[in-house]
Amino acid sequence: DLLLVALLADGHCLLEGVPGLAKPLLISSLSRALTLSFKRIQFTPDLMPSDITGTEIIQDDPETGERKFKFLGGPIFANIILADEINRTPPKTQAALLEAMQEKQVSIGGTIHRLAKPFFVLATQNPLEQEGTYPLPEAQLDRFMFKVFVDYPSETEEDQIMRRVADLAFGEIRPVLDGHGILEAQAICRQIPVADAGYAYARRLVRATRQNTPESLPCCRNWLAWGAGPRASIFLITAARARAGILGRTCVTCDDVATVAPPVLRHRLACNYVARAEGINADKVIGEVLKAVPKY
Repeated sequence: DLLLVALLADGHCLLEGVPGLAKPLLISSLSRALTLSFKRIQFTPDLMPSDITGTEIIQDDPETGERKFKFLGGPIFANIILADEINRTPPKTQAALLEAMQEKQVSIGGTIHRLAKPFFVLATQNPLEQEGTYPLPEAQLDRFMFKVFVDYPSETEEDQIMRRVADLAFGEIRPVLDGHGILEAQAICRQIPVADAGYAYARRLVRATRQNTPESLPCCRNWLAWGAGPRASIFLITAARARAGILGRTCVTCDDVATVAPPVLRHRLACNYVARAEGINADKVIGEVLKAVPKY
């Protein structure tokens, strides 16, 4: 559900979970259902930025004999990019995604190359074995609309997984939407009205996490090193619009904003030493904020 909300809100998504929970399978299956071009990039310590964006090569013109530079696009030139284990590569290579995620373009040799629309980066990372990994910088984390935790399946779900995999009974994924349809759906979601109360609620949620504002809550002042920035406010509204659109409603409610608040805020809040010593994480802080901030 959160992946679909991110797609309709034209946002990128970061999935975190232990190995074996089918995070890449989820993303590749989604691309087939949407008939979008899909590229998987396996992030490794030796991956270079040009391996993602592409590079210029010298090519001989067979007619004139002149040598010219020709750009060979990398795997970033697709609709859906699976950045698998994005924290396994150095920051220099991670940063190759920044311009693509924000501006929907890449700059190579002074030339700007536009990316296909729609364009989504769906990244995965493994919370285990942090030795030899490179945590994403805050500036890059902020580019992701959602951070989604992929947890273990329930008992019923695990039984279905065993039977489908062992019996090869996955079934066929049938396309239900194409790129043009997604762009139209995004345009519709952007037109869903948001009342002043919805904007005010999103603003109160974000400002409550900042230590230097009068609206800051005691739990945030005690547990957070810094709070969420303005991009969180924007994403709360755009994601709430997409959720309302998926549910077939013609307006956004404060409940929509509250529902998307945990995946929007959890990677934008930094817990301090006191919180970590007490076993407090970002989701715990968000829960306290949602309880304390009135919706109306």
